[in-house]
Amino acid sequence: MTTTTSPLPENVPENVPENVPEPGGPVDGGAAAARPVRLIHTESTTEIPVHLLFRDAPEPAPVRLRPAVVARRTDEGGHRAGERPRPRGPADGRPGPAVPRIDPDLVERPARVLPGLAGVLAGVCGAAGCVATSWWAGVLPPPVAEALGPASRPGAAGLGPAQWAAYAGAGALGLFGFGGLARGRTGRAWVLGLFGRYRGTVRRTGLMWVNPLLLRRRVDVRLRHWRGETMRAADRSGVALRVAVLVVWRVRDTARATLSVEDHEAYLRACVEAALVRVPVAAPGASEGTVEAAQDALTRLVAADTAPVGVEVFAVRPVRVEYAPEVAAAMHRRRIAALDAQHRASVLGSVVDSVEDTVTRLTMRGLVELDDYERKALVKDLTVAFCAGRGETGP
Repeated sequence: MTTTTSPLPENVPENVPENVPEPGGPVDGGAAAARPVRLIHTESTTEIPVHLLFRDAPEPAPVRLRPAVVARRTDEGGHRAGERPRPRGPADGRPGPAVPRIDPDLVERPARVLPGLAGVLAGVCGAAGCVATSWWAGVLPPPVAEALGPASRPGAAGLGPAQWAAYAGAGALGLFGFGGLARGRTGRAWVLGLFGRYRGTVRRTGLMWVNPLLLRRRVDVRLRHWRGETMRAADRSGVALRVAVLVVWRVRDTARATLSVEDHEAYLRACVEAALVRVPVAAPGASEGTVEAAQDALTRLVAADTAPVGVEVFAVRPVRVEYAPEVAAAMHRRRIAALDAQHRASVLGSVVDSVEDTVTRLTMRGLVELDDYERKALVKDLTVAFCAGRGETGP
């Protein structure tokens, strides 16, 4: 059967009995004569052909469902409820923490140098060329000409264009040969540059020849330690401290340490000072675990800040931690007040014990008979006497 419905009329009673007899039917027919009340008062019933009841129904077409999106509550900062805020970065369109950017092409690479013997040979050849040109032009000094014998005839050819060209070539060879000699030391490096462009780093030791036209900058690449002056810091409670730290570091990339910043040592000091502001330092008298945790946090932070400029930090250790002068003065006054209160409490306790013992002995031995008023007066007098004897003012 099929049921067709129409809109529900407006004036319909809300409380309708469950079984209502049909109009025109027997009134006393019982349960068989009664039919369920119509839920829809305007329904109509029609007959359905039998062959339609057993017809194969086509399978429903698959419906592609979209992924459900569940809205979650967020706080005022835009973070989801119960979610830990993540650092902002360029991926979510929000400005992240400032990260120093260094030229990716500015990386340490070995420079081209020659052994020192090549420079010595070039210098000797240049000097010999100058002497030969002088002999050719006949301008050797008389003692030298007499030593060489009759083969050296002064003024034979004279100084012409050819002789001056020979002088220039031999002199340039000698200057380049002797002027490019350099001595490399262990733990030192040379950063070479030409017209403001980086040309490489020399870490070799011993005698070598470097192009004299290149600008040389000496860099110390040994393991170094730096103990800074007293800096401001704070502990986990926010109490002001004065800290002196020991930093163990070295230059890992000479190109970046020399060319990316003006002074890498000053940059390291600034990074240490900034880290002391951000990381809480263990207060004096803290446990060993707290001190090590603070040292590890300082080391990681300073190493991350100095790594882009070619400086490698191994340890940042506070060697002297003390409270700020104003904090130390307040703590000193508080400590003195606590000691004074403790001393007064101990003195008062001993006075009360002495008074109690004295009054008890006098009463138990029958030396005096006291009522309440006399007992209070005696206790007061004894207390004043004992306090005066101990150097304390009475109550």
